[in-house]
Amino acid sequence: MEQCLNAIWYGKSRPLRWVLYPLSLVFWLISQVRRFYMVKWRQKNFSVPVIVVGNISSGGVGKTPLVIAIVRKFMSEGIRVGIVSRGYKAESSYYPRLVKADDSAREVGDEPLLIVQKTGCPLVIDPNRTAAVEFLLRECSVQIILSDDGLQHYRMGRQFEIAVIDGHRGIGNGLCLPAGPLRESARRLREVDMIVATQGEWPGAESVALEIEGFYHLATGKAVNPQSIPQPILAVAGIGNPERFYTTLHSTGLEFTTKTYPDHYHFSALDFTKLKQASIVMTEKDAMKCRAFAPENSYYLSIRMSVSEVLWQRFKDKLQEKIKNEIKFS
Repeated sequence: MEQCLNAIWYGKSRPLRWVLYPLSLVFWLISQVRRFYMVKWRQKNFSVPVIVVGNISSGGVGKTPLVIAIVRKFMSEGIRVGIVSRGYKAESSYYPRLVKADDSAREVGDEPLLIVQKTGCPLVIDPNRTAAVEFLLRECSVQIILSDDGLQHYRMGRQFEIAVIDGHRGIGNGLCLPAGPLRESARRLREVDMIVATQGEWPGAESVALEIEGFYHLATGKAVNPQSIPQPILAVAGIGNPERFYTTLHSTGLEFTTKTYPDHYHFSALDFTKLKQASIVMTEKDAMKCRAFAPENSYYLSIRMSVSEVLWQRFKDKLQEKIKNEIKFS
């Protein structure tokens, strides 16, 4: 199904695209009415600034690495940051839930767990992001809140919006779901405060790059030289844009075959018994879900997003204009 949709959204499968086009018009109309209703009558504002890092398209565009990079920048300036997330596919028995570094990815979600382990910042998951923000304000002393995704969660008030675009894939055919990958019309990009393009360029966007942090042995967490990983290698990915992961691996000179799973796939020990390879290499996000049962021959690639000082200053200047003097930057 994902391959079929990608062919329609980003490829040349035009007949199916136009068959689905009437449904896209209905989706667009419903999204517009819903947004108007939420912003006009249901939106709730908060006592601290809220920054949303989201996107208008489905699939992985690099939001989570950007959230981690922004949080680290805020922390370096002594600003107390809180984070909220839907906790997509989390199986928690209660919400809102403050995520801990030793939680299970199955219970809290792979991306929230990764952010907490990378930053140490308080992060609350709840499908109702408004409730997550309220919990953070009650239980944690934060000066600013970032929402990992949630651009379309209009009940949650916000002071600043960052839209993330995949610089290589862009917005596909420019149509709304299901004929295209967009959750909202491309015109929505004109309304956000900043557009960030990952791994490429986009008109009017700030460009950032994903960099390799290192390769690590999954069971021990020890850094390894990628060239020392025994062949043959199977690259495993259960993320929104697996091709980006495979391209990054190719850039290191590794030779490998691939095995792709659906985005946010819940791996199990049984999955690995079927993989007859000398070595398995996966993303760090997938590794969050596999550490307890992955075989000894498993490794993961850690990446980080590079945000230049020039871009950071530009972001702070724009943010300061929106929130006035609620936060003092260094």
